[in-house]
Amino acid sequence: MFDTANRYTEGMRNDKLLKTFNKFTSLYDLHKAFPTEKSCIKFLEIIRWNGNIISPFDKNSKVYKCKNNRYYCKNTNKYFNVRTKTLFESSNIELRKWFMTIYLITSHKKGISSLQLSKDLHVTQKTAWFMLQRIRKCFEVENNNILNNHVEVDETYIGGKNKNRHKNKKVESSQGRSTKDKTPVLGMIERNGKVNAKVIENVKSDTLTKEIIKCVRDSANLYTDEFLGYNGISQFYIHAIVRHKLSQYVDGNAFTNNIEGFWSIVKRGLLGIYHFTSKKHLQKYLDEFVFRFNTREYTESDRFTKLLTNMTVRTRYRDLIVA
Repeated sequence: MFDTANRYTEGMRNDKLLKTFNKFTSLYDLHKAFPTEKSCIKFLEIIRWNGNIISPFDKNSKVYKCKNNRYYCKNTNKYFNVRTKTLFESSNIELRKWFMTIYLITSHKKGISSLQLSKDLHVTQKTAWFMLQRIRKCFEVENNNILNNHVEVDETYIGGKNKNRHKNKKVESSQGRSTKDKTPVLGMIERNGKVNAKVIENVKSDTLTKEIIKCVRDSANLYTDEFLGYNGISQFYIHAIVRHKLSQYVDGNAFTNNIEGFWSIVKRGLLGIYHFTSKKHLQKYLDEFVFRFNTREYTESDRFTKLLTNMTVRTRYRDLIVA
């Protein structure tokens, strides 16, 4: 049983181990830091519990340590381990491969495709895709920021251009802001700060205003282009506009270059790495790009650890493939 007397000592020991684990700066270093499955388990236990084992079934229950890295929850009579109720639960993939996947997707600026990952890990493409989707579900923790000060807002559309499609794949009446073949996305970025990016149903004024109010404090200064959908936010914020149709891209402190730069990263990644994303899964991919952008000042190991501190979100395969 874990009692209060040894928690402090255990915590000090874990802090030293955590510093040792966190020194990796490359995939080679990661392999050296976690040479065995046991080292991965120890690291996860430090990240999740830091010496104070808490049952995922009843946080108030007494916990007993068992063999094979398992624990017993007295109140519920259930056994558990560090994988229980995390993205690793019920996975037959060894933790070393999971750690490599997390490192690759968090450190590669534009992500990594499931096909490439399947070759790197020697698993099937289906398995690699499922692993990546599980990880992307954890990325959403960085996509709900409250923004303030100077905030740039811009909408864009994800999907191929009709003119680039083969003749028998062209979509009629899909020019301009049509959503027949494209998905509208709203982005908001605080200058020198974080970004949010959300899939939206349409770009009507009510929709845009509602999303902006949810994420931006009323004390912020807002900057957009001249799109009519932003007219409604002027009653809530100090709102400055740049008129792109008139080739105006900067007007004093009014510009949207930062959010447009983020869209460029997203689209280059989707086009060059993933090639195609369905509307159903698009938000997960946006969460991925947002996570990397918002942790751009982190070291590789810090970004890796941050993802693991938010690993208590599990995605089931049947939920991913359901229509």
